[in-house]
Amino acid sequence: MRILLFFSLMLGGPLAMTGASAQEALTYQKPPQEILDLVDVERAPAVRINSAADTMLLLYRDSYKTLAELSEKEMRLAGLRINPKTNIGSRVTYYNNIKLMDMDSKNVKAIKGLPENLRLANLRWSPDETKVAFTHTTETADSAGVEAWVIDIKKAKAQKLTDATLNANTGNPISWFKDNKALLVKKLPANRKALIDGDAAVPAGPTISVSDGAKAQNRTYQDLLKNSNDEHNFEQLTLSELHKVNLKGKSTLWKEAAMYRGISFSPDGQYVSVSTITRPFSYIVTLRRFPTQTNVYKNSGELVKLVNNVPLTEVIPKGFMSVRKGKRSMQWRADKPATLVFAEALDEGDPAKEVTYRDVVKQWAAPFNKPARELLKTKDRFYQIIWGDDSRALVYDYWWNTRMLRTALFNPSNASEEAILVNERDYQNAYADPGQFVTKRNDYGRQVLDIQNNNVFLLGEGHSEKGQFPFVDTLNLESLVTNRLYQSDYTDKLESLSYATDMLKGNVLVRIESATDYPNYYIRNIINGDLKQVTDFANPFASLQGVHKEVIKYPREDGLPLSGTLYLPPGYDIEPDNGKKEKLPLIMWAYPTEFKDKDAAGQNTNNPNAFTYPYYGSMIYWVTRGYAVLDDASFPIVGEGDEEPNDTFIKQLVANGKAAIDAVDELGYIDRNRVAVGGHSYGAFMTANLLSHSDLFAAGIARSGAYNRTLTPFGFQSEERSYWEAPQVYNTMSPFMNAEKMKHPLLLIHGEADNNSGTYPLQSERYFNALKGLGATARLVMLPKESHGYRAIESILHLLWEQDQWLEKYVKNKSTEE
Repeated sequence: MRILLFFSLMLGGPLAMTGASAQEALTYQKPPQEILDLVDVERAPAVRINSAADTMLLLYRDSYKTLAELSEKEMRLAGLRINPKTNIGSRVTYYNNIKLMDMDSKNVKAIKGLPENLRLANLRWSPDETKVAFTHTTETADSAGVEAWVIDIKKAKAQKLTDATLNANTGNPISWFKDNKALLVKKLPANRKALIDGDAAVPAGPTISVSDGAKAQNRTYQDLLKNSNDEHNFEQLTLSELHKVNLKGKSTLWKEAAMYRGISFSPDGQYVSVSTITRPFSYIVTLRRFPTQTNVYKNSGELVKLVNNVPLTEVIPKGFMSVRKGKRSMQWRADKPATLVFAEALDEGDPAKEVTYRDVVKQWAAPFNKPARELLKTKDRFYQIIWGDDSRALVYDYWWNTRMLRTALFNPSNASEEAILVNERDYQNAYADPGQFVTKRNDYGRQVLDIQNNNVFLLGEGHSEKGQFPFVDTLNLESLVTNRLYQSDYTDKLESLSYATDMLKGNVLVRIESATDYPNYYIRNIINGDLKQVTDFANPFASLQGVHKEVIKYPREDGLPLSGTLYLPPGYDIEPDNGKKEKLPLIMWAYPTEFKDKDAAGQNTNNPNAFTYPYYGSMIYWVTRGYAVLDDASFPIVGEGDEEPNDTFIKQLVANGKAAIDAVDELGYIDRNRVAVGGHSYGAFMTANLLSHSDLFAAGIARSGAYNRTLTPFGFQSEERSYWEAPQVYNTMSPFMNAEKMKHPLLLIHGEADNNSGTYPLQSERYFNALKGLGATARLVMLPKESHGYRAIESILHLLWEQDQWLEKYVKNKSTEE
């Protein structure tokens, strides 16, 4: 009977229009005033400080783009999204103003000479930090493109160095020479060929892809090259010449045209590492895995050595810990004048192979006329090195399958000396996090370990069962014993340790906030306790001042501790005289996370003292509409030992949702028959599954999700098994495969230009068609020009309107319609 009904619906039979409506021709709408007042507000600037912590850059920007900006010409090629008119990423976030603050006096200066209609990006301090270079994107009747500018900090004055001729299509096009007197910039080549309009071009032949029998099990990437026209356009848009431009604007060709990607000066400034993309290109992976060559040149432009030649990497072994063969993670050693460091796999990049060591790390000193020398081997995959001095450095390695992160102390001058384990932990275990090592700027202008009397320092977030209390520790490099120097004792505020400005004097830049106090920066002296305020940013969200906020903790049915941040509307009476609390509708917002350890999964990292900061993706707006909101509700999916988390995904998902509702209901705040659930991306996937496999929720909101896992057959999220290895897992977890079970109203929202791996817009379109064909209550909203995250103010306001309409109809007023 179900099959007959399905075909009747799909064929437009007499039942097809029952409860259904056709597409709506709807203009962009705006949400109610309570929400509107919180959306487009003037926010505090972003900040950047110099290493001496005496100068702060204040960077201002609009909260959102406009639809007109998103509608500018865009080409999507090999993972890039490019504006071919301006030659910069089409989704770049620009700043529209920059000011200077003296951190001692708190005096703020305007910068003279900035361009009108500033669109600032790619900010870079000069090596001596007396200047700041940036790009400005201009679009006028006379000029369109990217210009190089520089700010003199002392004079508070900006100066244009180039016309709109820079090529920023592959990232930041500017690098400083060590002498602070010139920039190395990527410029558009003089002989760049015209781009091909793919829609108008007549094909010269079919597009052919070939499999030679090697297993190329890649994720489902978007914005891939599709044909020879795309190849041509990609090459032309990534071609640049390298020019040396001095601070008077004089430009000299430094290197002829090529597809330049990465440029990095050695710490002493005498050498430059330059990576270029080469052919052949690929139609199944993005440019990150295209062939590349890395050459080292003298700063004069003379070739020294080809130091790496990476072939096209379409095929690597299966698994999240697989890597390609050959040199990788190549970078300059921060404490040496000109020494490259890189890792190589000892297991041929295959995590399935049993080996004693996974990687070897080597160093290679300029001028590279001697073989690279081994530094150390790592038990698991090499992650990073924090350099100290000739005899002391810290190396990190990790293994995703066990969530293990290891830190070891080693002697860079003696490879035969065994590395000493400093810390080993599950990196999802927040309570055991020892913190981040403090670094300082060395004579080369690079960050290295701040070593004082054989001690190094750690700044920690300080999560624990009792709450969050950030700390500063010392670690003795000989005894490996830690000692606590400072721990925040705020119980009504959150003090975040941002940057150690001077550990000898005990000065640390901190950010202090509360649920209602906007975050501001201070200098904390951890020796004498002095606290000096640096910024005085105002709170733009005054209407949320009376919101009740608390972190609630509750158990899952199997005993696993869970938590979430609960918000109640301003003026809500928590303890009424008559003892009868008003029963509110509830919105639950969450995102599932996979764990390999129950202890880590049960930890609480929500802080009730974090500032209540609404943004377009947040449900906090709805406290102004009379809803309770449970934000960031814990949705752990645990698979210990040989068990994979996804083997019991649905069961754990439903148990998480039930536990959250039970907890808020037990507090007496909500009507459990009027509960909505929602999420973005993997949270949308979660939402569709909860509405399909439980009766806990009245309705749901799913944004930019993936609903059919057979369309991502070589793994998704934290699932590394392929569809053919675990078909039951893929089918059981896919809401599309269980569309006939949907009994609750679902609002689907998706950006038409989603570029996230796996979350094709097709995912929402096909899922909606299935729901509609099977008679479920659903609404699909496709946002033009929007990517995985939404940017245009018109889209944001309409999104909020859609969500409000849905919640009012199917959640708040549910009882009046039944």
